[in-house]
Amino acid sequence: MAATNIHTEFHRFLNRQDKETLLGQRGLVIWMYGLSGSGKSTIANAAERALHEEGRFTVILDGDNLRSGLNANLGFSDEDRLENVRRVSETAKVFAANGIITFVSVITPRAALRGLARGIVGEDFFEVYVQASFEACAQRDVKGLYAKAAKGEIPNFTGRDSSFEVPEKPDLLLDTESTTVAEVAAALLDAVRGRISPAIPE
Repeated sequence: MAATNIHTEFHRFLNRQDKETLLGQRGLVIWMYGLSGSGKSTIANAAERALHEEGRFTVILDGDNLRSGLNANLGFSDEDRLENVRRVSETAKVFAANGIITFVSVITPRAALRGLARGIVGEDFFEVYVQASFEACAQRDVKGLYAKAAKGEIPNFTGRDSSFEVPEKPDLLLDTESTTVAEVAAALLDAVRGRISPAIPE
């Protein structure tokens, strides 16, 4: 049962602009999604390192890591996937509101889930589809998940037992089958740098 006696505190001595001025950057949520093994985490790590070297403050919210902690009680049913995305979205929203550049790496297989995330995060949401076919991801199988799924050891496996809805118009598409990690990370950085530049005082 949801709590009702909640009083949200919006009156603070420090506002978002204060935080962003301190960090010298704008908060942003870079929501990266795609099949398991498509390269989401690898690209996020490469982009984060590049931004760190430029003096940017960043955070990565990785789906696997979150499912071992914050979302450890969730499975992969439709209801649990929705709650997983809701929790990650709310967390990312808080980070962005405090001026932090936040990479999210979550499969997010359905358009409705991506819409939920965008609705929660709002204008800070930057949608990045990391594209790789099921066959390509299965061939990579860096975590051994595809082999287990083929044996029926992983129920509701995305792309096999549970569908993945290809987006129509993501803010950015990164094709990891035809380009290298360095190339797609560079494309991602080019796309986000303008969005994370600090606001110019009027």
